[in-house]
Amino acid sequence: RIIKMGASSIFEVGNETINTINVKSSSSLPCSLLVFSPTTKGSYPVLLFFHGFMLQPSWYKSLLQHISSHRYIIVAPQFPLINQEVKNVRKIAEWLINNLKSVLPEKVQPDLEKVAISGHSKGGNTAFAVALDSSMPLKFSALLGIDPVAGASTSRLRPPYVLQYIPRIFNQSIPVAVVGVGLSNQSTCCLFPSAAPNGVNHAEFFNESKPPCYYFMAKDYGHTDMLEAEGIMATLIRIIIKSGKGSKDSMRRAVGGIVVAFLKAYLEDQIDDLNDIVKSPNLAPITLDPVISLKD
Repeated sequence: RIIKMGASSIFEVGNETINTINVKSSSSLPCSLLVFSPTTKGSYPVLLFFHGFMLQPSWYKSLLQHISSHRYIIVAPQFPLINQEVKNVRKIAEWLINNLKSVLPEKVQPDLEKVAISGHSKGGNTAFAVALDSSMPLKFSALLGIDPVAGASTSRLRPPYVLQYIPRIFNQSIPVAVVGVGLSNQSTCCLFPSAAPNGVNHAEFFNESKPPCYYFMAKDYGHTDMLEAEGIMATLIRIIIKSGKGSKDSMRRAVGGIVVAFLKAYLEDQIDDLNDIVKSPNLAPITLDPVISLKD
């Protein structure tokens, strides 16, 4: 008896065994990289993923392993604190073209004709900036912002400057997905501002994106609920940033599944899972409300 798994299977870890590879910075690479790669012989699309402000790629490990297990190579740079992300990404892209294959498992090939870009928080803002930069040596085919943030407020935007406050103004030629969280504009107390205030958060990024674009709101979760931070920083995050009460594992599976569905749709022309989530958001392990799809 054949059972069709459908979109629900993307919210579970895939079948690929994943290698996690640490790549040190060098004369041709401006920062270290955390690379997640399938181990089965084959050619795989690539996702370039950017962490949030003062965060680390390793804190996204379960999320990125989930995505990679569905047959994607993921490259996650560890940016320095200085605001040179776009300049650094240009160098990283050149390194990927010339050197990525050399650090991957034997007989694993990166398909650099199928590359997507994504990021969380400030990294989401960086992903938009890079995707809108026509001088990049790599061509990107899809863009995902995971609760992207452009600054502390509309009057305190941080570089790279992306938002223009005009609907559908982004001159992007590739499809966009934005995953927002319902609690990111709320603060834990009066002493700390919200992590993603109104006007600089996910809603505005989606508002300025041209179709095809998708919006998924994780209604009951906070800005850092997909992380696995450790030590003192984890404690600070819990104190400073509003968190949801639901399962963090469910949140990671939901975000991972959305990313996989979007990559399958726009890197591999397999749009059924994405359409299923749009039509039936209850397929996800958390509440997605609203879910919006704007086509050409």
